[in-house]
Amino acid sequence: MLPGQGTVRRSGMGQQPVLLLALVLLASGAMVARLAWLQLLQGPANRARADDNRIRLMPRNPIRGRILDRHGQVLATSRLTYNLYLKPNQLEPGQWPQLRDRLAVILAIPAATLEQQRRDGANPEGFRIALAMELKPEQVLRFREQADALRGAEVDVDVLRSYPNGRLGAHVLGYTSGITEAEYQELEGKGYRLRDRIGRSGVERAYESILRGQWGGQQVEVDAAGQVQQILGDKPAKQGQDLRLSLDLPLQRAAERALDGVRKGAIVAMDPQTGAIRAIASRPTFDPNVFADGPSTSQWARLNGVDAPLLNRAFQGFPPASTFKLVTTIAALESGKFTADSKLMTMHSFCYAGLCYGDHGALGVIGFPLALAASSNTFFYQVGLKVGPTALFEAARRLGYGSATGLELHDEETPGLLGDPAWKKKALGEPWTPVDTITSAIGQGALQVTPIQMARLYAAVANGGWLVTPHLVERPTQRRWLGLKPVTLQVLHQGLRQVVTIGTGKVLNDPNLPPVAGKTGTGEDPPRPDHAWFGGYAPANSKPTLVIVAFGENSGGYGGTVAAPMVRALMTTWFRGYKAPTKPIQT
Repeated sequence: MLPGQGTVRRSGMGQQPVLLLALVLLASGAMVARLAWLQLLQGPANRARADDNRIRLMPRNPIRGRILDRHGQVLATSRLTYNLYLKPNQLEPGQWPQLRDRLAVILAIPAATLEQQRRDGANPEGFRIALAMELKPEQVLRFREQADALRGAEVDVDVLRSYPNGRLGAHVLGYTSGITEAEYQELEGKGYRLRDRIGRSGVERAYESILRGQWGGQQVEVDAAGQVQQILGDKPAKQGQDLRLSLDLPLQRAAERALDGVRKGAIVAMDPQTGAIRAIASRPTFDPNVFADGPSTSQWARLNGVDAPLLNRAFQGFPPASTFKLVTTIAALESGKFTADSKLMTMHSFCYAGLCYGDHGALGVIGFPLALAASSNTFFYQVGLKVGPTALFEAARRLGYGSATGLELHDEETPGLLGDPAWKKKALGEPWTPVDTITSAIGQGALQVTPIQMARLYAAVANGGWLVTPHLVERPTQRRWLGLKPVTLQVLHQGLRQVVTIGTGKVLNDPNLPPVAGKTGTGEDPPRPDHAWFGGYAPANSKPTLVIVAFGENSGGYGGTVAAPMVRALMTTWFRGYKAPTKPIQT
């Protein structure tokens, strides 16, 4: 051994344990630092992540409040249904085709149908997708028997809206449907979930906040397989409030049946003293139950067709025709240009400025009551010219025409149209002429009135001069005093009663009904067939309890032959069991 070699070897052997110890200490320090970082700095976040992996929130649908008629009869309720859902975030890559085919065999649903539903419902957020709705009990049982092999799919209970009377009252009740993803982004802060349904029209929409209720749920702990181990917390869902309407189910049924004779039309029935709506019907109509699962393609095509069955015609404007002669009468008597005893010559045609306007008969010299009863055009041509457009349209506005009525369904109600001189100048760029006054005086020209507006007018005559605000949910009466002269109301009562006893509405002169007062109207709509109107109230000899307006859109018949029989059908239902007094009543 050479000198110095042993010394070098001893020195290297002495350093190896030191280096090894240093490496061990360094690794241990790193591990301690890592543990400290995980425990101290990242501990809360990791614990929350672990809780997220083992704790689940299982939401519970709220039961939507029922909608009842004034007697407590159910108009809208809720029912439970079992639906099949896909949970995309639980699927392994490539698992879906195998799961789809297995579900198709177990539930006897075509695989192509399941595939289409998955594609239609796909969303970037990974929310669950509805694959099949309203499963039968045997399908639910087969799924649950093999649920362990169907990871990524689930059968869940859902709550669907149900309308036990089908189409009855559809336009008033409205319908519900699921909120869209865009709506969810807006409504999430108000407690809505993606699975929620929301009122889309009618009472369902107007009273959404009262009917919808509040979500509940269970906080549960699950194992790695997703099985519930224990319930950590429970919050019951809060059911929505029931809503009792002023609608009368038997009268609503009568209104629906009465409209079966026309392709398009509407009926409004109202308590003239309070404004409580007793019935609203519109044709064509729809079944709100189709929105529970979502309308099919063919159903959507019909709902959005040219006949517009979703449109509530009780809230749409149409030419009022001779029913507007009530407004002309009020304008004449309230302006002071005519008195209750005023009389005018009627003729077969009335000529003015080289143009002649026909009538259906000449009655000689008559006053306002007989002019209303016979619906004399030549009488009201003359009245309109003398009164003038200013007083005529002021009276119309005073009676609520040209503005919404204040009904809760205000989003669906149109204000109608009062084509006065200012409107004509703005819309057509033309000045007003006496001819415009002549046509307006008999309810033609640029005039549109909704059936519910007309019901308010007849209610004001029936109740002694109060313009009531119609409503569907019982509340204190809201009304405005019109300040009509007593003699004006007297002339109107007398004329409207004579319409039924000797005039154009004799179909309602029925001994099985109390005395009825009203007015017919036949509105021109060239080149289409005429519209038919009748508005009236009963009993006319005492405090009236019911106002009814019936309308046939392009029915092609007269008010007395198309609309008046509809009113008679409703009167018969409302006053069922009426017994005429043994002594004649002076009316």
